[in-house]
Amino acid sequence: MSVFELIYLRRSIRRFKQKAVDYELLKKFADAGRIAPSASNMQPLEFIIVDEPDTVDTIFDHTEWARLLPNKTGRPQAGQQPVAFIVILVNKDHETAWIGHDVGAASENIILTAMQYDVGTCWLASINRKKIASLLDVPENYRVDSVIALGYPDEHPVMEPIKDTTAYYRDETGRLHVPKRELYDILHRNIF
Repeated sequence: MSVFELIYLRRSIRRFKQKAVDYELLKKFADAGRIAPSASNMQPLEFIIVDEPDTVDTIFDHTEWARLLPNKTGRPQAGQQPVAFIVILVNKDHETAWIGHDVGAASENIILTAMQYDVGTCWLASINRKKIASLLDVPENYRVDSVIALGYPDEHPVMEPIKDTTAYYRDETGRLHVPKRELYDILHRNIF
């Protein structure tokens, strides 16, 4: 599958099969994050792979999921939770004003590499950073930026053109629909 096809098919996964993701694959995903572009090549990011089930459950307790969906239907329920996390850390001693770009590039590399191996992801920024840092013994000169939840997908969200709103929703069968703006609505050539 081409990179473009992976990008086009990628959706956030919020329901996972309870099958472990091999540690060697998780390392490959983190390595993809490691080699992402970095402002001034400062490389301020580091990663913690969390795949021990009790620790995964504890981290999960400090995450929030898909607030737009009613009645917490965006949060994975028991038996559908992620089986691993990659925690993205920022080394404050090497942080630049462009840290958001570094994190975005690394995260997308991780997400697309995972998708190549049929592993679903959900990039989470609505998390309790202080609690996660404490649980994982993160040193003071680092901060938790975000986490990427991982596991084999137990759902297949669908992308569709925006009708009235950008809000994603689940249909009567529970399938997630993600509205996206059409290319002709956002693309300009040579002038706005």
